[in-house]
Amino acid sequence: MTSPTSFCSPVVAGLVPYVPGEQPAIANLIKLNTNENPYPPSPKALAAIRSAAEQGLQLYPDPESSALRRSMAGRHGLEPAQVFVGNGSDEVLAHAFFAFFQQPGCPLMLPDISYSFYEVYCGLYGIPMDIVPLADGLALDVYAFARDASAPVAGVVVANPNAPTGRAISLAEVEVLLRLHPQRVVLVDEAYVDFGAESALALVPRYPNLLVVQTLSKSRSLAGLRVGFACGQAPPDRRAEPGEEQLQLLPAGPPGPGRGPGRTGGRSLFRDHPPSRHPHPGRPGAAAGRPGFRGAALADQFPVCAPPWA
Repeated sequence: MTSPTSFCSPVVAGLVPYVPGEQPAIANLIKLNTNENPYPPSPKALAAIRSAAEQGLQLYPDPESSALRRSMAGRHGLEPAQVFVGNGSDEVLAHAFFAFFQQPGCPLMLPDISYSFYEVYCGLYGIPMDIVPLADGLALDVYAFARDASAPVAGVVVANPNAPTGRAISLAEVEVLLRLHPQRVVLVDEAYVDFGAESALALVPRYPNLLVVQTLSKSRSLAGLRVGFACGQAPPDRRAEPGEEQLQLLPAGPPGPGRGPGRTGGRSLFRDHPPSRHPHPGRPGAAAGRPGFRGAALADQFPVCAPPWA
């Protein structure tokens, strides 16, 4: 009897899939395996989501997520055209890998220990990898990403702070990566940036090769809505830059739970909460030092803290 897997393409048949964290149905379980926020979202975000769920669900959502992109852009001092929204940062990463890192004969540079989905996307899109060893103490040495001009790379992807090591790099170090590879995209995955690093979003207007990816799943406590976004310079003429056009204009996926009420909740978060200012950017526990937050830092890891509404 023919197996259904025999119909798969050789690429799919040879993939080693990403294994998501288990979601056990056990009451009162303290669950750490997927780095979910144990505290609920902002009450204002919840109110906005409830309101949106009561009207308009019979309609398809705005395919360009215009209102949410305007809110995100306004919070970070960018233009809406510089913001791309997807169903979670994993989908945004998939679009970015497809659009920017399929460079014939050129490997994508990745830290030795980092988010395991990066290698899955490389396998899916046939992207060779150049794995860069971490330094002592699991730190990321940005100068180890230097390569001779005779050995071009497809780009650079780093998580800041890195997961699962929890180590962060400074904005100055992000700029080193950008200057080392000015002709390729440097993607900074900031899924955990609010827990102990300084965001590179402020660098977007200065570096056309920078792409910053964030999510509403972690510090914003909206993992169930699957909302992620990327920020980078928009091309002056989208028609002239097919790679960047693809990232800016690809639809953010099917109208799932993160596309209607989710976008409304996201807009509430960005509209009602001013941009945070870390007292000690890049240091573990920076988030715990924000006004209204209480908690303590764990050395070289993410802090344990509670938001003011918890």
